[in-house]
Amino acid sequence: MSICQDSFGYRLPAEWEPHAATWLAWPHRRATWLGDFGPIPIFFAAFARLLADYEPVRIVASGAALVEAGNCLRSIAAKHAIELFDIPTNDAWLRDTGPVFLVPHKSASQLPAAVAWQWNAWGGKYPPWEADAQVAQRIAKLLGMQVFQQSVVLEGGAIETDGEGTLLVNHRCVQDPARNPGLSLEVLEQVICAQLGIERLLWVGGELAGDDTDGHIDQLARFVAPGRVVAARQPDRLDPNHDPLEANIELLRTLVDAKGRRLEVIPIEIPSRFAFDGVQLPASFLNFYIANGVVAVPVFCTAADESALRTLVDCFPDRVVVPVACHELIRGRGGLHCITRDQPALQTPAML
Repeated sequence: MSICQDSFGYRLPAEWEPHAATWLAWPHRRATWLGDFGPIPIFFAAFARLLADYEPVRIVASGAALVEAGNCLRSIAAKHAIELFDIPTNDAWLRDTGPVFLVPHKSASQLPAAVAWQWNAWGGKYPPWEADAQVAQRIAKLLGMQVFQQSVVLEGGAIETDGEGTLLVNHRCVQDPARNPGLSLEVLEQVICAQLGIERLLWVGGELAGDDTDGHIDQLARFVAPGRVVAARQPDRLDPNHDPLEANIELLRTLVDAKGRRLEVIPIEIPSRFAFDGVQLPASFLNFYIANGVVAVPVFCTAADESALRTLVDCFPDRVVVPVACHELIRGRGGLHCITRDQPALQTPAML
């Protein structure tokens, strides 16, 4: 087991802290998506355009996918801060495959750094994944950052922080024999906390039917401020998500963060039995993305959309809350947070 002591002095920032950019990976793996793949690149182009109104957007792709991205974005890239980078990928879920960026905790002279966790496509579910396993290092090196290489498998969507030393993690997608065989929860906690500058790791549970990540936290519970968490709730007792989500809410209400605050938990009801061709999908409003001045919220053209948006408007009074129709994107079993990777605002010499 390797714990990188060089990460001392760094911390994992909250998503609402200022960004230098948002990173995306251009979609090209048609087998990822149920139904018609045609609308997916169109969705990515429109979402990149939305984000570019608020902060620079950097997109990775290679080969035919890079050409397609350039063609789709040509009319808007010149007018907006959208850049393309030639980095090969297997899939488009950059939240999980991209670098986890760290910022200096105290010293202004320290440069930002990034952690490159191991990657095996959510426990070997979707081969091949060799290109995606290199994406984190390649992006970080492109930025001229110090890279902390880890031997533990940890996807970016599995972790959620308040930026003040507290981390939420669902144990189901970390202590997994298909990801980290033979490693105890205690050892995993030690590695994660040491590498990310975390003072208190809060293990939670919960799951969504159709979620092949085994319970990523960004579908279930998200910080909206230090000490405040929104959590997915399913009121429909016939929906298989009802019981695990209720249990997770009750667990969250017992937890205390790194500053000694008991978590304030705000439930958000998610769509009931949302499916495509009879396959239930993990449609969750919790998979929102916070960028500079904006919160992009996945909506699904359901009766639950309006209530979720009202709650998130209340949670983010200083940001514009923008609904983004994700009934196409969710056919890949992921949402807006799953396809994004936020880069903190502190720049390295390579990007100045």
